[in-house]
Parts: sequence; C-alpha cells; structure tokens
Amino acid sequence: MADGERSVLVWLTESTWPACVDAARDRAPYDAVVLLHVSDDEVAAAAHHAYTGLLGRGHHPGRDPGARLEALSGTAAAELLEAAAHRLDRPCERRELHGRVEHEVVRAAAGADLLVCARDGERDRPGPHSLGHATRFVVDHAPCPVLLVWPYGEE
Repeated sequence: MADGERSVLVWLTESTWPACVDAARDRAPYDAVVLLHVSDDEVAAAAHHAYTGLLGRGHHPGRDPGARLEALSGTAAAELLEAAAHRLDRPCERRELHGRVEHEVVRAAAGADLLVCARDGERDRPGPHSLGHATRFVVDHAPCPVLLVWPYGEE
C-alpha cells in the first residue's frame, strides 16, 4: 500500500463471505481492500496422523487422506477468493493463510484500518451466542476497528 492509503481487511469464511464482501464494497470507502481466507490445517493433520497411525510404516504416501484434504482446501480457498474478488468488483489483494484461524486473522489485521467479518453463530440468539469461537476471539483481540455484519441466508 502507498503512504496515506487506508485499508480494509475482509475476513472470508465459506458460510459468510457474501455479506462481508458486500459490506466492504458498500460501507467501507477505503483505498485498499484485502480479501483474507484462513485455512485451518488441523483437519488435514488429524487425517494424516490417523492414516499413519492406523497403517504404520506400510502406508502409501499417495493414499494419505491428509494430503488430499490439504489439496482440496487450497482449491476451495482459491475459488472462494476468486468469487469474492468478482463480487467486490474493484481492485483488491487476495491473501490465503494457514494456521489457527483466529490467530491468523488477528495477525493479518495488524496493519488494517478496518476489519470486516460476519456473525457465525446462532442467528436466532442475538448476543454472545451469535458469534462462534473464532469470531469471538477476533472481535475481542482485533488491533483495529471491526465491522461485524449479519450473514445472509442461503445464497
């Protein structure tokens, strides 16, 4: 980003990304938009460890479900970032991170002027239950202002 540019970080998840992108496009007149998706590697790691633990040394690396899950996750993240950029319909940076989701989002928000994210908990229970664990952590620890939006229904 150039000096003096203001930035918005849009945290994308599979179930809430359209509302976040629309909020960034319609309510955040910032110069630079960063679309962020974080893949949690714990599922792939668990599948890998289960496979190696169950079959010991006689397993075939090409059949490791952990590796297949990592590949599928990467493809899904790239497709989600592409769809979000198309919906945003203006220049943006796409960023894909891996790790513990809530920690990666907070780290990525360190240089942002605004973080856009969506409620992801129980929609019919406003209050603390309308935020999932990761979103609650991000809202509580974000180093910048947070725009918290309601997700849309099925799209």
